[in-house]
Amino acid sequence: MKKYIFGALAFVALLTYLVSSCKKDEMKPFSVAFYNVENLFDTIDNPKVRDNDHLPTSRIPWNTKRYEHKLNNLSRVMSAINGHGFPTVFGLSEVENRGVVEDLIRTGKLRKAGYKILHKDSPDERGIDVAMLYQPAIYQPVMTRFIRLQFPSEPDNPTRDILYSKGLVYGKDTIHIFVNHWVSRYGGQAKTDALRRFTGHLLRLMADSIFNVDPNANILIMGDLNDNPTDKSLTISLGAKEPEQPFAKKQLYNLALKPFKAGEGSLYYKGWDLFDQIIVSSAMIGGYNGIKTDSFKEDIFKKDWMLYHPKKGPAVPNRTAGKYYYGGFSDHLPVIVRMKVDLSGEVFTII
Repeated sequence: MKKYIFGALAFVALLTYLVSSCKKDEMKPFSVAFYNVENLFDTIDNPKVRDNDHLPTSRIPWNTKRYEHKLNNLSRVMSAINGHGFPTVFGLSEVENRGVVEDLIRTGKLRKAGYKILHKDSPDERGIDVAMLYQPAIYQPVMTRFIRLQFPSEPDNPTRDILYSKGLVYGKDTIHIFVNHWVSRYGGQAKTDALRRFTGHLLRLMADSIFNVDPNANILIMGDLNDNPTDKSLTISLGAKEPEQPFAKKQLYNLALKPFKAGEGSLYYKGWDLFDQIIVSSAMIGGYNGIKTDSFKEDIFKKDWMLYHPKKGPAVPNRTAGKYYYGGFSDHLPVIVRMKVDLSGEVFTII
């Protein structure tokens, strides 16, 4: 009898090994990053855009040398954020037009990434837009929309569009991606809070419309939201919760909550804020529909060479310009979430 039991156990062990080996071979990497690149303007005057602060004749001259220096700085950061590779999808904010994005992906090591671009000029009064880069060998867009925001309380206040892209990962798993740059706090947080809460509510309605078709939909929302993960625009309007098991269907989980509560941030103004956030649906954090996050939090990419080190106070993001020209990178730090994609299409259970 022991002989048969031993044989059965050996068979189960062999089967488990074979299944785990097959699963390992069929798990492919997929990563998403976001970066507010701080006023990536060209040097050409566009009368349709408020680019007066980014011209050779501006108070702080913006010329070809400084433009190319900024492109090289951004390329250095974006090429290093994912180790020896590149993020599959890269969301950007504060780009003037498609031309500056094309210049960026042709600069330095980014040329090796093979990125394609999704972009459209928005009506934003500052002349800045969002854009999305993607590697077409891994992510294939099947539908793209640029969602115009019009605030009922301020109908004449133009802002950035929300970029929506529905696509396939490795030609198999569908994902819904939203790239955002919400209204800033210029004029005061309380004064502008309603606009960000409106945007969060609108995004929630769009997410729910996707959930109503597929409760296990893969949804990813990223961007500079100009609010912290604990602000009402995120917790109430969007309904993005802290990742905790068990994960409920039709739910959004904010991968920025854990690092923010631990004191981390992506920009510094009288203290650290974490406006740059990546939020995912329960299917992605639980791995219920092909794509699974590697952890319950986003990673903030921060290297010593990206920072300004004052004599007093913490080291902060070394920005391009403010009151003066500094020649840095951006006033924001980029964030990234790494994932795995299960290409097997099956779930094996050994009892």
